[in-house]
Amino acid sequence: MTREFLASVIGFLVYALLQVMLFQELVLFRYAFCFVYVAYILLLPMETNSLPLMILAFILGLFVDMFYNSLGIHASSLVVVAYLRNYWLGVITPQGGYDTGSAPTVAANGLQWFMVYTIPLIFLHHAILFFTEAGGFGLFWFTMLKIMASTVFTSAMIILFQYFGGGSRR
Repeated sequence: MTREFLASVIGFLVYALLQVMLFQELVLFRYAFCFVYVAYILLLPMETNSLPLMILAFILGLFVDMFYNSLGIHASSLVVVAYLRNYWLGVITPQGGYDTGSAPTVAANGLQWFMVYTIPLIFLHHAILFFTEAGGFGLFWFTMLKIMASTVFTSAMIILFQYFGGGSRR
């Protein structure tokens, strides 16, 4: 068993357990929810292929769904993020390209790049999650408020983890 595989498994377990044991109960003003488990998919090495990424996203999302009793909403929204992640990385590629084996972290690429990378994907995750939970667009503005507040809250927590060293798995 390689060291990278072991680190990936440990990271998977840490993010999954943190989400269901700690962050499930962390809600600000009944609007802002924190879904840090999204960071596991976002912080995997840049050259990770889409298929293994989507399989990991499905398993992680399904694990979270079991504890949230949400029937696949987390799994489906995280699979969409995993599917679009590599495309988005290609769109925001810096002029010199990425280093082989690097992870998309604040330390490797800077805060501005990290925010441009993560915030749209986190917003997309939350939009799919909350609109599916709402059952459509009937409560559009209320749902948009939850999406925006949760995107800010989740992004801030992921960035804080990056600065305190808890977010990097290497």
